[in-house]
Amino acid sequence: MATGTVKFHRVLRTTPERIYRAFLEPGAMAKWLPPYGFTCDVHQMDARVGGTYRMSFHNFGSGKGHSFGGEYLELVPFETIRYSDHFDDPNLPGQMHTTVSLRPVSCGTELSIVQEGIPEMIPVEMCYLGWQESLEQLARLVEPQIPD
Repeated sequence: MATGTVKFHRVLRTTPERIYRAFLEPGAMAKWLPPYGFTCDVHQMDARVGGTYRMSFHNFGSGKGHSFGGEYLELVPFETIRYSDHFDDPNLPGQMHTTVSLRPVSCGTELSIVQEGIPEMIPVEMCYLGWQESLEQLARLVEPQIPD
């Protein structure tokens, strides 16, 4: 049964364009999305409305992993990303929905994330912890302005 919801709000010192790209480019996702102690393989990503994605996270310490995928439900360039998620593991049933909202502000971009339908077997506090770690890594990817 899916019951959990988590919400996040951050302001990052970057443009909405850079954050938007970080959510839709496979190499970027593999770098910032897995929480600490995990690696990520992006198996497939078709970043368009109706397009799908598939990826796996692997626990670096134990070597165990889990796969998941979903569909892009709404993409408004540099403003909104909404997608579904479902785990391959039958013990983690249901479908999650995540909405990412971006808004330019005076010092960068306001980022709001809502993830709904987290399976009951996953403690909501673990989702908070994982997302917090992921968002720290996202900031480290999108905030630096490195000249070519």
